[in-house]
Amino acid sequence: MITAGDFRNGLTFEINGQPHIIVEFQHVKPGKGAAFVRTKYKNLITGAIREESFNPTAKFSPARVDRAEMQYLYNDGEVYYVMDVETFDQITLPMEDNKDAFKFVRENTNVRVLSYNGSVFGVEPDNFVVLEVTETEPGLKGNTATNTLKPATVETGAEVRVPLFIEQGELIEIDTRDGSYMGRAKSYDK
Repeated sequence: MITAGDFRNGLTFEINGQPHIIVEFQHVKPGKGAAFVRTKYKNLITGAIREESFNPTAKFSPARVDRAEMQYLYNDGEVYYVMDVETFDQITLPMEDNKDAFKFVRENTNVRVLSYNGSVFGVEPDNFVVLEVTETEPGLKGNTATNTLKPATVETGAEVRVPLFIEQGELIEIDTRDGSYMGRAKSYDK
């Protein structure tokens, strides 16, 4: 069993038979009254995020989330096809449920497929990826204002905000957790 006092970011636990993951937590010890744990957690099946406070001694069952390394092959407009890199078994994932997870994933790259009790519920791409800018407005000579960003479309079709000096055809590194520009890249290997 896990107590609320053991909560850490990324920890998975069950509430009402549903798996959740801790997004944020804070141990609070007020001047008066009992201590509590302020928690923000996400339902791994539905994606719903909830904030709640727990007594530090509240007990929860751990949720065993399996992560399998798989290769994203392609999509046909309705489903994503991924393949287990060890057994070569292919599975399909509905496009409508997984669009956000795949927006920074190129074909033939690896992702982690998440399952709970044998049921696949999501996909986890690498935290940092390198993608080519396929469309953006050209930068103007001398336009070097700091912290000014423009929209750019990358090869997967996702839109990212990039600095003014980034040109079409350049490789950039992106943080997939929030979709932010990290810097230029020399190759797809980072």
